[in-house]
Amino acid sequence: MDTLRNHRRLFYFGLILLVALMSLVGLVPALAAPRYQLTPFPTPTPGPDGRIIYKVQPNDTLLRISLIAGISIDELRGLNNLTGDNIIVGQELLLGLGGPSQVTPTPGPSPTPTTLPPTPTSVPGFGTLCVLLYFDRNGDSIRVEEEESIPGSAISISNRTGTVSLTETTAAGLEPQCFDNLPEGEYSVSVAVPVGYNPTTVSSFDLNLKAGDVSYLDFGAQPNSETQVEEQAPPSEGRRSPLLGILGGVLLLVAVGLALFAGRYLRGGR
Repeated sequence: MDTLRNHRRLFYFGLILLVALMSLVGLVPALAAPRYQLTPFPTPTPGPDGRIIYKVQPNDTLLRISLIAGISIDELRGLNNLTGDNIIVGQELLLGLGGPSQVTPTPGPSPTPTTLPPTPTSVPGFGTLCVLLYFDRNGDSIRVEEEESIPGSAISISNRTGTVSLTETTAAGLEPQCFDNLPEGEYSVSVAVPVGYNPTTVSSFDLNLKAGDVSYLDFGAQPNSETQVEEQAPPSEGRRSPLLGILGGVLLLVAVGLALFAGRYLRGGR
């Protein structure tokens, strides 16, 4: 009888112990501290201006943001002018600068090519060249109206393309000699100074003759020393002076008078 009671006591004691253990096992998870749940960290992308902005989420700390973003807390504070670690949900933090976010352009309509009008073909024009070789009396290389042309010299005009080659002899007068209807282009003009003259200016000149132009070129020359001496020489021996002619006539009359006187004297002596 006592043995049965002991078994019952052990049975109830074990049952109570089992219930207590089961209660304790079920209570431990309930009493344990809840696990810390981190909010997801959205990957920030650069904006159109190149700034990388992060918006603070619940449970975010400055340390967590610096660790995930890969920048130091001091750098994070400096970029956002923070003096402490306090941040609030929804606050925008500057994480750095990067390139602007890539935008895929939307293709538009293809432009219609515009047909250009044909380029007009330029028609060559013509010009005029007037050349004068003048008698440079004072040798100052500047022509005045009173200084006339030196006749007998040659004027040569040619263009670079070889389509024009003109030669003409200068004539006396005050007006230059003009060459009309010359095709526009690069020209070379030269004069051949006559024998006995020295040039007082250049003897050749290059110019660009344009359509409608009338270009004047003056070349100067003056007699050389030998020509000037010949012009100032006294009259030649073959040319008689009028005074000598008069004196000769007087002598001839005296001779005739002496002859008549001698004839009468001889007749009287007989």
